[in-house]
Amino acid sequence: MGKPLMIQDYDHRRIEQLKARLGVDAKIDIVRAALDLLEQHAAHEERVARWKHAAARVAVESRRVNAEFRKHSRLKRT
Repeated sequence: MGKPLMIQDYDHRRIEQLKARLGVDAKIDIVRAALDLLEQHAAHEERVARWKHAAARVAVESRRVNAEFRKHSRLKRT
C-alpha cells in the first residue's frame, strides 16, 4: 500500500473554521457531520434515480390514459 493520506493544510483550516462556527470541540465531530450529510445526499440521489426509472416505465401508459380522459372530458379545450 502507499503512504497514508494526510489532511492537507487547506482542509485542516476548513475543519478548524467549521469547528469554530459550529461550536464543536473535536475534528471527528466535523467528519461525522460531513459523513451524515454525504449519506443523506447519496440516499436522495438514489431515490431520485428510482423515481425517474419508475416514471419512465409508466410514461407511455400514463400518456395513453390521459389522452383517453381528454377525449371524454366535459371541459373541452381547444
